[in-house]
Amino acid sequence: MTDAVRVVTFGCRMNAYESELMKGHAEDAGLTDAILVNTCAVTAEAERQVRQTIRKLHRENPEAKIIVTGCAAQLAPEKYAEMDGVARVLGNREKLTREGYAEDAAPIHVTDIMTARETSAHMVEGFDGRARAFVQVQQGCDHRCTFCIIPFARGPNRSQPKDAIAAQIRALIAAGTPEIVLTGVDITAYGADTAEGPHLGRLIRHLLDEVPEMTRLRLTSLDPVEIDDDTFRLLATEPRLLPHIHLSMQAGDDMILKRMKRRHLRADILDVVRRLRAERPDVAIGADVIAGFPTETDEMFANGLALVEEADITHLHVFPFSPRPGTPAARMPQVKGDVVKARARALRDAGQRRMAALLESWVGRTATMVVETGGHGRTDHYLPVALETGGLTNAPEVGTVARVTITRHDGATLYGLPA
Repeated sequence: MTDAVRVVTFGCRMNAYESELMKGHAEDAGLTDAILVNTCAVTAEAERQVRQTIRKLHRENPEAKIIVTGCAAQLAPEKYAEMDGVARVLGNREKLTREGYAEDAAPIHVTDIMTARETSAHMVEGFDGRARAFVQVQQGCDHRCTFCIIPFARGPNRSQPKDAIAAQIRALIAAGTPEIVLTGVDITAYGADTAEGPHLGRLIRHLLDEVPEMTRLRLTSLDPVEIDDDTFRLLATEPRLLPHIHLSMQAGDDMILKRMKRRHLRADILDVVRRLRAERPDVAIGADVIAGFPTETDEMFANGLALVEEADITHLHVFPFSPRPGTPAARMPQVKGDVVKARARALRDAGQRRMAALLESWVGRTATMVVETGGHGRTDHYLPVALETGGLTNAPEVGTVARVTITRHDGATLYGLPA
């Protein structure tokens, strides 16, 4: 291994954003021969993969200093500090400070995240090798879903000042990033910790007004019942706000949603989808859904499966339920493992069918894409596309926005030629 600082990232888009910050802080602190592992704790399976990766990293890089941080480290720092090869464990606050990576820093530096009230003022200048950049607008979550441990790893909701967010975006655009993605733990709660109250839509309008050079703005996962009227209106009137909305749905049966302690019911999802399509008819809709939540019967599962078709959800992220110790759901009657796997497979199949139908609708049309490495990229509707440039001399460069004529698809990816 060289003197470089390497980052291994697990989990959400916010971790991807924070990994960029971590790398900068570690290099500024003069850290060398180090591997930073930014962990995820969303499920027990996620933690298992983290531990497996740490063991592998130590075997392959026995001389490297392994620093473990992120949500799993925040929740169980001692467990990770005891692993072979781990030199230091940092909490979610400490990982974003230069001091956390100093040579004389403590082996375990994790403070109580629930006391956090500060908002991050960290800035990144760009994302290596990426054509889009994530910008954190808020941190933490005040909700208590029965399956989720993340509020205890991320702390309470804290919103970034809107002018600081605009400055971050302005810098990224100036550095050549064509697409900005707003991210956070619960971005529809943006502003709930301020006197103004929740106002994601007003934030979006502010950013579009203050950074007119921004031509592509995308949102990450939204809580269905927290989408405000301003956000709906902007989807209808603002072409720079891209037509792809991902909903934190989690289930499609009312009893399961209540046992999850979600704040919406099945009918609310359908109402949100109808309104989204009324405001932006071409919008592509994605959703997170958990398969095999405790107490889920065949009938309850069927309700959720049917919702994928009824709502025409094309970008479906399926998570087989995995009991997370410390959550109420872990103490509920569990669904058998083989049943959970079968239900996850059925949901993925349904999502794939909806995705294939959407891809088919684009054949013969021209789409706009952001070009990433290897001639791949994503369209406005977040559809994966691969350029078939062959020996063409006009192949668009990485990081540019290009028009592409779609010629075919394989059920998962669009293929096309530069228009």
